[in-house]
Amino acid sequence: MRMARTVQRSLEQAHCEFDLVTHPHSASSLETARVAGVPAERVAKSVILDDHHGHYLMAVLPASRHLDLSKVRGSGEWQVTRESTLAHLFNDCERGAVPALGESYGLDVVIDPLLTRQKDIYLEAGNHHNLVHMSVAQYLKMVPHAEVCEVSH
Repeated sequence: MRMARTVQRSLEQAHCEFDLVTHPHSASSLETARVAGVPAERVAKSVILDDHHGHYLMAVLPASRHLDLSKVRGSGEWQVTRESTLAHLFNDCERGAVPALGESYGLDVVIDPLLTRQKDIYLEAGNHHNLVHMSVAQYLKMVPHAEVCEVSH
């Protein structure tokens, strides 16, 4: 699998320019940046949050940073979603390889401004061997309703 079906369909529908970067298997976004030879601040890491009531939110931040839950809007209600729950939300992706394209999967998205200030970014393609590489302008076309707000430290 070069990329998840949902990712491929979304890229085609948005007429986005991108390229695919193949890399050795990796288990974390920071490791992905290292093995792919790309700066960690340009790798978009997705953290899925839930509010205990069935609502989900995707926080997208640089792989070089950590999520700061206190900075997420209405922070008292959000928690990091259990890995086992992600399988049904991202059923065409390998476990732990969540693409930073929450809107394509029906989720609201918040993006840390550190990512939007980059020239280009890399995001999971839905597996542990490929990254989608695109300009930030192209990426923002993929998440038109995303809120840009600081969510990392």
